[in-house]
This record gives sequence, structure tokens and C-alpha cells, in this order.
Amino acid sequence: MIRLFVGLAIPESIVDQLDRLTGSMPGARWVEPENFHITLRFIGEVDEMDAEDLHHELLRVRAPRFSLTLKGVDAFGQGHKTRALWAGVDKSESLNLLRGRVDAAVVRAGQPPEQRKFVPHVTLARFTQAPAEHIQSFIEGYGLFRAGPFEVDYFVLFESEMGNGGSAYTVLQEYPLDPSP
Repeated sequence: MIRLFVGLAIPESIVDQLDRLTGSMPGARWVEPENFHITLRFIGEVDEMDAEDLHHELLRVRAPRFSLTLKGVDAFGQGHKTRALWAGVDKSESLNLLRGRVDAAVVRAGQPPEQRKFVPHVTLARFTQAPAEHIQSFIEGYGLFRAGPFEVDYFVLFESEMGNGGSAYTVLQEYPLDPSP
């Protein structure tokens, strides 16, 4: 069994800007910069045959290239129940279009439809015991964060391997987007 998700890789120049946001905060497990990404669709554990079906359906996805800008920071959860700190993505109809087409491909490959609302973001840190005052201070201090725009000309099928220090992501396949008209 392999654990998969579909996402967008982040260009190195944007990774550097995101990495400058990270630091020390009690209880925070900061994401390694090489693992920064935007998840389009989490898939979970599948066998090799299902992975091959996913690959073939993702090859059929057609969407135009587009630009994205990262904007602001926020968190999932509140107070001591905060689970993750993240950088947001500015609204993008092109991103929503791509996400919808990727989700449809995953469903055609036999996986269940996504039930969660799509909130595009780059996870910066995860928490088990969240220090509410530090998280609120971080959000207030970096609320005006902006990075980009950057070009999105492909999406990626990633493998996620769980380890002691968190997950490690491996690019299994890149899928090009269509040149803009």
C-alpha cells in the first residue's frame, strides 16, 4: 500500500519566503521547506493497481496554466485545539477549475469523492498542544504576508511516507498543464 495525494509544487523562490516565516514556537512541528506544497486532493492509502488507475486518469486532466499568489496566514482549529498553521492562497478560479478536474479524475479512478471543503494553503506547522497566544501573535504578525505571483504549469502525484520526524513527500509523476491561449 502507498499513501498518495495530488498537489502543486512550490517554486524555490517562494519556498525561501515561506521558510523565513518558520521558527521557534512551543509545541510547533515546523514543516521542512522541501515538503511545502498545496494539496489539490488527498487520496490516502491505495494498492499498486489503484495507483496505476489514478495515474491514467490524471493523465487525462486538461486545464490551462495559471499564476498563483500566496496571501496571509491562518490556522485550522482555535486556541489550544489548533491543529495547523498555514499560508493562504489568493482566490483563483483557475486553481478551483484544476482542483475540480483532479477530483473528478480521482473519482473516475474509483476513489470516493472528497467530502471536505477545498481550502488551498501551504501548511507551515502542525501542533499537538497549541500555545494559543503564540499562534495568535504569529497570525497577527504575518497577516499581510504575500508571495508571488508564481506560474503553475504542472501538478504532481506525491507519495507520502510517514516517519519519526513527520511525513516525507516524493514526486511520483508530474502532469503538465496546457499552455495559455
